[in-house]
Amino acid sequence: MDRWEKFNRIAIWMMKLAYANLLWILFTLVGLILFGLFPATVAMFTIVRKWLNEENDFKIFGTFWSIFRTEFFKVNGFALIFGAISYILYVDFIFIQMNEGKPAFLIPVFFFILLSFVMTLLFFFPVYVHYRLKFFEYIKQAFFIAITCPLQTVSIGISVIVIYYIILFIPGIIPLFSGSVFALLANLISFSAFSKIKKRKGIISS
Repeated sequence: MDRWEKFNRIAIWMMKLAYANLLWILFTLVGLILFGLFPATVAMFTIVRKWLNEENDFKIFGTFWSIFRTEFFKVNGFALIFGAISYILYVDFIFIQMNEGKPAFLIPVFFFILLSFVMTLLFFFPVYVHYRLKFFEYIKQAFFIAITCPLQTVSIGISVIVIYYIILFIPGIIPLFSGSVFALLANLISFSAFSKIKKRKGIISS
């Protein structure tokens, strides 16, 4: 592959990621942010996964809209669950702060639950677009994969941090590359985790 071909491939990927990111923002707004974030994120992860699997013969906007529409209510069920857990963790954190860390045994319990929650959330979207599972099994498998593949979990976490700091320094990339770049990295990293557990019972690839 010569330099021009490499440059061309990079340019094409940048354009596709920018387009996916714009659609992600648009459909998040269509869902009034609160109800649009999870369906739009699932649609974006699905589109990026198709590209990584070299599936290019589809209409991006039409596919995005179809996924957003069909997954809207189901995925928002997960949004409510994760939102409720986030609120409970926030209240617990305030309680611990107000009581100056007393009772002390709550601190390690709180951080264990917080870590488990973050790990599960990191793998939730890759798991959701990669497998066909029953409703609560998506959360179960996301947590299971996260603890089974700590290297990939840490890698996805680092990706979030790196993207966050890049956005702080270059906020202009938010409309073009914020969410889509994370979807690309999370999908790539999760592929190696999925390959390690693909033969485990109860996980069916889509």
